[in-house]
Amino acid sequence: MNNNLFFMKRAYEQALLGFKKEEIPVGAVVVYENEIISEAHNESIFKTDPTSHAEIVAIRKAALKIGNYRLTNAKMFVTLEPCLMCCGALIHARFDKVIFSTQDKKSGAVISNGNLLEANFVNHYVKFEQGPMQEESSALLKKFFEIRRSKV
Repeated sequence: MNNNLFFMKRAYEQALLGFKKEEIPVGAVVVYENEIISEAHNESIFKTDPTSHAEIVAIRKAALKIGNYRLTNAKMFVTLEPCLMCCGALIHARFDKVIFSTQDKKSGAVISNGNLLEANFVNHYVKFEQGPMQEESSALLKKFFEIRRSKV
């Protein structure tokens, strides 16, 4: 199994944890020197905090672990294309690269809307690619929202 698939499977496991907690099922892992240094899933509902997206929670944990707010040379694997806020955090933390599973046509800011990581006004460019497990990540999100709509 290649590393991208291994790391994305770990991010997907985090998304499943979020799903079980009735959070929007997005998972993220931060990889530094080819080792996972943090893992997280969305916690916005649980924490009553709109900034507790999987990416933000994972970045906070990773920064604490290495003792630096700069995560230069780190990579993030996330099951959903990052939003505007999360792209900003990746830029400010100086990530090397973000690999995401499925696109977010509504709120994604990497390729779906705005192409923020390539904007000419940012002071650091984060590389990006769409990675493995697109179908699984998309199906989990669809299942979550179908269940949520059926409860209304």
